[in-house]
Amino acid sequence: MYRFLLTPRWWGINVFVLLAIPFCVFMGSWQLSRFEDRMQDHRAATERIDPADRAPARPLDELLPVDKETSGELATVTGRYGEQLLVPHREVDGKSGFYVLTLLRTDEGKALPVVRGWLPGAADPDRAPAAPTGEVTVTGSLQASETPGSNGVPVQGGLPAGQTTAISAAALVNLVPDDLYDAWITLDKGDSGMKAVPATAPQGTGLDLKAFQNLGYTGEWFVFAGFVVFMWFRLLRREVEFLRDAELGLVPDENQPGDGRPDENRPDENRSREAEPAR
Repeated sequence: MYRFLLTPRWWGINVFVLLAIPFCVFMGSWQLSRFEDRMQDHRAATERIDPADRAPARPLDELLPVDKETSGELATVTGRYGEQLLVPHREVDGKSGFYVLTLLRTDEGKALPVVRGWLPGAADPDRAPAAPTGEVTVTGSLQASETPGSNGVPVQGGLPAGQTTAISAAALVNLVPDDLYDAWITLDKGDSGMKAVPATAPQGTGLDLKAFQNLGYTGEWFVFAGFVVFMWFRLLRREVEFLRDAELGLVPDENQPGDGRPDENRPDENRSREAEPAR
């Protein structure tokens, strides 16, 4: 009954099924692992910015360059405050305001952007408190350079002098004369009565749309694998039913020649034969 499985046609079907199922399972497992990696990155990033779970502060140089592993870690650095800028249109606790950003010049001759705090309302340099003078040692959460349009950073141009949209070396290079670190820190305790700016998880570590796309693709690949199995059994069942009907004589043999007599069940053929002139 099942010898038809050895025919060339079914050999092709079987080979396709044997290749398609492992491929779909592999792709589904890979997408699931991508989702789990994003979940793990999200948990790790959340723990790094949680004050209760943070490791002790480390020198800035030990944490550079900033990546997913070091973003949010406590960094300590010594230097002298220099030029001050404002970062408008930033929200803290659901309220709009601005960051007070001051460059800290280190002994290495480079400047580190330091967010000393946040103030509510429109950006106003007269409201921003002056930075401490002399050599200072600051401790804060290390953050990666911002990209406009990501992590809540607005995309805006034409700002007044002394203001910047994003906190990054690329955005500040034309505003200050110093070489800049490709990173910045936000103080854990707001300076001069300002509210401290909470650290944020690095881009790509949150449960964003991409993470749930991976989960959706996982389901799709496993559904494809199940569909391949379903179609194979459906074709097999139909083939078996056809062979059984053939054995019982329920399938007409289209190759068997007729006896030349008109079929009583086909009146159109009978009428055409009667209409033929006698020779």
